[in-house]
Amino acid sequence: MEDPHSVSSPRRILSLSKKRRATVSSLDKDERTSGFGVSGEHGPKPSEVYGFVGSITTVVATVIFLVWAYVPEAWLHYIGIFYYPSRYWALAVPAYLMVTVVLALGFYLGLNFMSTPSPTSLNTVFDEFSREPSSFLPSMDGDEQPIEPISDIGLDRINDVMFNNVNS
Repeated sequence: MEDPHSVSSPRRILSLSKKRRATVSSLDKDERTSGFGVSGEHGPKPSEVYGFVGSITTVVATVIFLVWAYVPEAWLHYIGIFYYPSRYWALAVPAYLMVTVVLALGFYLGLNFMSTPSPTSLNTVFDEFSREPSSFLPSMDGDEQPIEPISDIGLDRINDVMFNNVNS
């Protein structure tokens, strides 16, 4: 089926043989329904299209910004561009954006410090969802024991496990 001079692609097989004209053969019906290859008549996904358009738009906007910021005014007038914003904004807008980001991060950090209880507060250890371990006595005999209800491990028990055997 395959010619030694053919290119195998998941979409189609293109023959580049010099003996005959280039031919294109589509995938079999079984290969189309396997989930691999071309999505058929559905076309590209919208996220792919938006990503492509977004990347092209970003490149074009960057080139326009750099031309506006660095090309001398005489050259812009020579090619027929007479109306454009002041060069002040080429420096001011990025500087304002950087300061805004730094201030937003500082505000977020300060807000977190304000909403966190102090280290000496018991609210750092206990909250409204804390549960004391209950005395759970299983009523079943034998090897099978039910799972104990969920609870918090007490701070005294954790300290005992971690720090009692330090000197041994």
